Amino acid sequence: MRIISGTARGTKLFTLDGLNTRPTLDRVKEPLFNILNFKLQDSVVLDLFAGSGALGLEAISRGAEKAIFSENNRDAQKIIEKNIDKTKFNDKAVLIKNDYKKALTFISENNMKCDVVFIDPPYKTELVKNALLGILEKEILNEDAIIILETDEPERIEMQISDLKFEIVDNRKYGRVSLIFLKQN
Repeated sequence: MRIISGTARGTKLFTLDGLNTRPTLDRVKEPLFNILNFKLQDSVVLDLFAGSGALGLEAISRGAEKAIFSENNRDAQKIIEKNIDKTKFNDKAVLIKNDYKKALTFISENNMKCDVVFIDPPYKTELVKNALLGILEKEILNEDAIIILETDEPERIEMQISDLKFEIVDNRKYGRVSLIFLKQN
């Protein structure tokens, strides 16, 4: 896994071995960031369930002002720290070593607003809906913010979130991985 484009282009990232994580593959990451390219300049990015931190680091490499990483797993936290150091993005990265609820509270209490949010939790959970409810409750989004959900069950996720104040603006499929793009209503 590597940074695809931008100031840290080509930097190989550390990954988590043997854990139940699924790094976003380059064949998914490349079109995702091509879609987001216009949104990233000077943006604040939130990478919930960050894993290795690859999505937030790619965003910084492509011009994001700041990336906030939320990760509960201690081994993953160490990997994110190593990747932040390796990319030399220490001044643009904030790692919250806690779950998504604490991260959303931290962001809200510090009056931060996000422009791009990545939500890539363990599959087959209710965490997408719960994270979206927390985002609404904490009011952490800028007006034109976009949220990207990664899932292998887009129909189930769409059913879970159908009653929330979000509009699906795009849906892309790459093999078994689907990306669902949301905007707040």
